[in-house]
Amino acid sequence: MLDHGLRELREALTGELYTDELMRVLYATDASAYSEMPLAVAMPRDEGDLKKLIAFAHNYKTSLIPRTAGTSLAGQVVGKGVVVDVSKHFTEIIEVNTAEKWVRVQPGVVRDELNRYLRPYGLYFGPETSTANRAMIGGMVGNNACGSNSLVYGSTRDHTLEVKALLSDGSEAVFRSMNFEEFIAMGEGDTLEASLYRTIRQQLGDWEAQQEIRREFPKASINRRNTGYAVDVLLNSNPFTADGDDFNFCKLICGSEGTLAFITEIKLNLEELPPQITGLLCVHCPSVDAALHANIIALKYQPRSCELIDHYILDCTLDNPSQALNRFFVQGSPKAILVVELSAQNYDELNAIAAGLEAELRQGGLGYHFPLLTGAKQNSVWSLRKAGLGLLSNLPGDEKAVAVIEDTAVDAADLPAYIAEFNEILEKHGLYSVYYAHAGSGELHLRPMLNLKTAEGVRKFRIVAQEIAGLVKKYRGSLSGEHGDGRLRGEFIPQMIGEKNYSLLQAIKQTWDPQGIFNPGKITGTPPMDEYLRYKPGQQVPHIETVFRFRGQNILQHAEQCNGSGDCRKSPQAGGTMCPSYMATRNEQDTTRARANTLRHYLTNSAKLNRFDHPEIKEVMDLCLSCKGCRSECPSSVDMAKLKAEFLQHYYDANGTPMQAKLIAALPRLNKLGMAWPGLYNFFTADNAIGNTLKNSLGFSAKRTLPCLAPQTLRHWHKKQRDGKQNGKRVYFFCDEFTNYNDVSIGQKAIQLLQALGYEVIIPQHLESSRTMLSKGLLRQAKAVAERNVELLAPLINDDAPIIGIEPSAILSFRDEYPDLVREDLLPQSQTLAKNALLFEEFIAREVNNGNITGEQFTAEHKEILLHGHCQQKAWNVQAASQTVLGLPVNYKVDVIPSGCCGMAGSFGYEDKHYDVSMRIGELVLFPTVRNAGAGTIIAAPGTSCRHQIKDGTGTVALHPAEVLWDALKK
Repeated sequence: MLDHGLRELREALTGELYTDELMRVLYATDASAYSEMPLAVAMPRDEGDLKKLIAFAHNYKTSLIPRTAGTSLAGQVVGKGVVVDVSKHFTEIIEVNTAEKWVRVQPGVVRDELNRYLRPYGLYFGPETSTANRAMIGGMVGNNACGSNSLVYGSTRDHTLEVKALLSDGSEAVFRSMNFEEFIAMGEGDTLEASLYRTIRQQLGDWEAQQEIRREFPKASINRRNTGYAVDVLLNSNPFTADGDDFNFCKLICGSEGTLAFITEIKLNLEELPPQITGLLCVHCPSVDAALHANIIALKYQPRSCELIDHYILDCTLDNPSQALNRFFVQGSPKAILVVELSAQNYDELNAIAAGLEAELRQGGLGYHFPLLTGAKQNSVWSLRKAGLGLLSNLPGDEKAVAVIEDTAVDAADLPAYIAEFNEILEKHGLYSVYYAHAGSGELHLRPMLNLKTAEGVRKFRIVAQEIAGLVKKYRGSLSGEHGDGRLRGEFIPQMIGEKNYSLLQAIKQTWDPQGIFNPGKITGTPPMDEYLRYKPGQQVPHIETVFRFRGQNILQHAEQCNGSGDCRKSPQAGGTMCPSYMATRNEQDTTRARANTLRHYLTNSAKLNRFDHPEIKEVMDLCLSCKGCRSECPSSVDMAKLKAEFLQHYYDANGTPMQAKLIAALPRLNKLGMAWPGLYNFFTADNAIGNTLKNSLGFSAKRTLPCLAPQTLRHWHKKQRDGKQNGKRVYFFCDEFTNYNDVSIGQKAIQLLQALGYEVIIPQHLESSRTMLSKGLLRQAKAVAERNVELLAPLINDDAPIIGIEPSAILSFRDEYPDLVREDLLPQSQTLAKNALLFEEFIAREVNNGNITGEQFTAEHKEILLHGHCQQKAWNVQAASQTVLGLPVNYKVDVIPSGCCGMAGSFGYEDKHYDVSMRIGELVLFPTVRNAGAGTIIAAPGTSCRHQIKDGTGTVALHPAEVLWDALKK
């Protein structure tokens, strides 16, 4: 019966409905500790679809769980009903009124994308969560999100003017501000909407109920309070409070977690753009307690925000490639840094305010270092702070910083005393905590270290929640400041606000949603907080042998580093590389998070001997380009390219290796054979009938041009050269498989440039890089090649004699995959080799810094250059070297294209099944930028795949930086 109903629903919807296991696995969890398989996943296209879903829920006694980005920390979007994902189709910015300063949007609009849209109007939506580059307005309303700037902008509730929604009977309603007469009039009639107004009038009009709310709810001085439904806020409006604001049900809907109505449109109040003159005073403190007392003093200076970063997070940044660069302002080893954002009319005033605050803090013995950061440097600090949640997942082992009481809020003046008692409770149970976030608002994200895979860890999970709830109540605080109640805290709402008030919440839910179809089990009727956890305590998972070594962990633990924060859901306009497939498709299935969750699910729960042998994993991995963007940009440092390669090897073990994978992995050997007759090879692979037949047999797109073979190999050419710099500094040149056979002319210019600059260039004996094998998951073959290369090169390469490569994906294999592939006895040599395996641009930049190369050796002509960096350069944060060396000629102006992955990614973009996605990725930023480049502008791209993609997508020939510098060299 239910299956028949789902089939009928799928046919009736204009959007999509999924009932397959893979999609249900992907939507079974969020960024919380919870997991429950939903009945289905719907992606409605319009309000008509939503009405059909509501009718289906009524008819089949099931529920609807609204979802946007899925970054909830308390299990708000986890449930057994139909998950309704509005992030794909409900994304329209409907209307902007600049005179009245408001905007009307659908719930799937991303907060940061909204502000980019509003910037030309000089307007701004204030609340800024740490997830703002993927958090959506619907989710922000559902959770009443705040963010680091809540001292200035408050919460989403403070900016929500109107909500258009569907009620539980399928009827439409618009909730807005209304005066007393309008409020009374809205209660007339026999509609569900009318009953909402009549009932709330009776409930909040009762004097005893009013007294109970005012006595039991959190202090009104705590701006961040999200415990239960916001009846305390609604009570302060007219007609219940004299001189109160006009009544607006939006106050109740904000923070209701989708349990009362299904939102379809939201009207938001806007602010003028924030001040341009701001600075961050980063107060280095010897303890968290000192930082909290510094916070009380800082609040006197009317800061825009006061954010805490403790030493656990600072330590996690050391091993994250992106965040390690953002530590530049950290001096010594502070136990905590209080980041105080100040604003002023000019920099003199800003410096004066900062100096006054610093003086008062020094007088109180609070802090030892007080750097004031302005301009673009502030972005690095905020990036580090916002990465806190993800960074904590980087901690090795099964013990993690768990979201359980991570969202408590008290009056800022009570914060030092509250934290002191908080620590006593944790110490009693042998626990310690991570501290970070919103000190200025009295809300710290407190995460005790727990292992939820054990019964003891789950026991402490509950005990800590119970005892901290009592402590929060003692200070009349809020158990949730902004993350909501969800499944995690709903159980404790009666304790926090009293049984009578909890009964009021139950009555409100019953009035709005009598059949319980909207997100049941959140806020009211919540199951115990230690049920439906991701992990079953004591569940045994056999040891999984892998080809890669996963340092300090196993492959399952590496996948588990993904905490669901959804950084991989950002748009191309947000910058960065991760995750190109999601940027192109906007499908959750194509995120790093989805891949990690799928791998975790099957490695944990599979009954098969080979736990990788599941087509669902293969499906979700299919559009992973192995770009390595997640390696550096994911705050949890989940290396999906590594996980995908490992998966493919084991999947091939069970199902056989496809011929296409074998041929691509063998490409260097095939090219070597083709070099016997390069002209004939090029004819057969050209863009003609024969070439198209060949491409079809390989599974390649006929729309692609295949790389040609050069007339001779680079090795052969080099052997014939007479190097006139035999007494120069010796460098070794890695003759990778792409440069040796296809990009020979680039290799020639790189070598000639090095020689002209005074270096002796030697091409040592070595094998190919193994990049083609790695990309197709043939790890055992790649391992043999890696070990042989280490054996051949380790005796030659050292600090004084590096090995240089021009193809990033090849030379960076030494730094990336080799140390995790080679056998244990070769690991020390591999690590030494990794340190001295340099990109061509890295070596040139190093020699410039050492004074061995100068700009005077190059032309004084004026040139404009647009640089597209290779993904693996970005993953290792070495793209800046390309920009630096391209700017060596004094009048060369170099701008970096703000593109992520080009979309080619080795063989990925050549494959017919991936061609369309590949080109869509290119069209996000790269292709339009290249097409719009001015006449004479040089397009530079270090990667061979990138250059091919640019040529296929735009018709433009991009140059390697070595070619640009060779052409610019004074001969």
